[in-house]
Amino acid sequence: MSAAQGRQVIGLDIGTTSTIAILVRLPDTVVAVASRPTTLSSPHPGWAEEDPAQWWDNARAVLAELKTTAGESDWRPGGICVTGMLPAVVLLDDRGAVLRPSIQQSDGRCGDEVAELRAEVDSEAFLARTGNGVTQQLVTAKLRWIERHEPAVFGAIATVCGSYDYINMLLTGERVVDRNWALEGGFIDLASGTVEADLVALAHIPPSAVPPAHPTHRVLGAVTAEAAALTGLPTGLPVYGGAADHIASALAAGITRPGDVLLKFGGAGDIIVASATAKSDPRLYLDYHLVPGLYAPNGCMAATGSALNWLAKLLAPEAGEAAHAQLDALAAEVPAGADGLVCLPYFLGEKTPIHDPFASGTFTGLSLSHTRGHLWRALLEAVALAFRHHVAVLDDIGHAPQRFFASDGGTRSRVWMGIMADVLQRPVQLLANPLGSAVGAAWVAAIGGGDDLGWDDVTALVRTGEKITPDPAKAEVYDRLYRDFSALYATLHPFFHRSRP
Repeated sequence: MSAAQGRQVIGLDIGTTSTIAILVRLPDTVVAVASRPTTLSSPHPGWAEEDPAQWWDNARAVLAELKTTAGESDWRPGGICVTGMLPAVVLLDDRGAVLRPSIQQSDGRCGDEVAELRAEVDSEAFLARTGNGVTQQLVTAKLRWIERHEPAVFGAIATVCGSYDYINMLLTGERVVDRNWALEGGFIDLASGTVEADLVALAHIPPSAVPPAHPTHRVLGAVTAEAAALTGLPTGLPVYGGAADHIASALAAGITRPGDVLLKFGGAGDIIVASATAKSDPRLYLDYHLVPGLYAPNGCMAATGSALNWLAKLLAPEAGEAAHAQLDALAAEVPAGADGLVCLPYFLGEKTPIHDPFASGTFTGLSLSHTRGHLWRALLEAVALAFRHHVAVLDDIGHAPQRFFASDGGTRSRVWMGIMADVLQRPVQLLANPLGSAVGAAWVAAIGGGDDLGWDDVTALVRTGEKITPDPAKAEVYDRLYRDFSALYATLHPFFHRSRP
């Protein structure tokens, strides 16, 4: 028996739409899973905020539920890793208290600040140095918005961190950030691999406000007695460095070789590939892969699952959790192309590859003959078309996408996955376990706890499900719709960017 056999690890995912915890008995057994919903708030157009207190309440609840499900006699966790959306912005004062709701990675309020930054810095030099372009993804742009609009909050900032960094602080008392949060946030120099003071200074905050960046697979601290009492975790349990949710999903899907592509259907939509070199491109983001020595070029759409949740509440408010399935059934009766109804899924502005915080969600071509099923199908198709746009960009850069894998909650919709395969005209391999991010995080704790496991061994935890094959008869319809989709954004771009009051 290997040293890892029977050892237990925990993955905790602080997601946009839910908090999920998973208890794994190594090498390949999921002992327990628990989840709680998370509330995404959009109090103004383009805004996306959440309550960090809810994340912590959820984390306490799901971790306690894992212990209950496993049973006292079978509760022997040996490590935990926390993953989450990136880069959410959490602001703390000098006592560690949260100053305001988090500004989510999908938030689009800082368009003016992005324009301001582009006027100040050499965008090409910034891209070459940090691996990421001057976009709304930068934590710097969001902090400048806070400085301009909430000066009292800005003046009280002592710490800036991400969603899972905040949970790690509560678990351990240690003040560090995941290096991918710092990289996508615009604070890391690729050459040095460290947070640099002059990059932090662009946010108009002192260097001390951004904690040191910590590698994912190393222990950052241990669960304190106070946190143990609140969560049920053992005091002293090793806590590993934290992981961006999309990169954790990529690891869980086995995305470690060129040509393999992960499509992640969560609250936001992510597309990730693996690369041995840091190929920076302004249309995409660049992260470190969880496997040391690799990089993970990726794209992220601001509102995919969150847009579906919003539309479901409007179209089927009485259905509750069954709304998605009911609307899927209606959409399945609608032909490909939704009878001329075209949606742009930019309900929180858009991140990659257009980087347009002023873009808006639209339904174009509505008529009195359209139904709820048409609206739902048009949004499902819009997300698939936006993924196709990313695939074209990856191909253009030279990543040569070949095999497509799909993970996370959206894969439960066979209607959506069928549309995805038809739009790409490529098979899409579903992962039977939709808990990709949590599984990837658990594996970080597994690797950190012993040397008898490899990074590729994580795939023992993720069973492949159905392979969705494309319908060739729909290729022409979706080729035409993709052209219309692209032309619609180009046509509406001046409208999105008109003068605003």
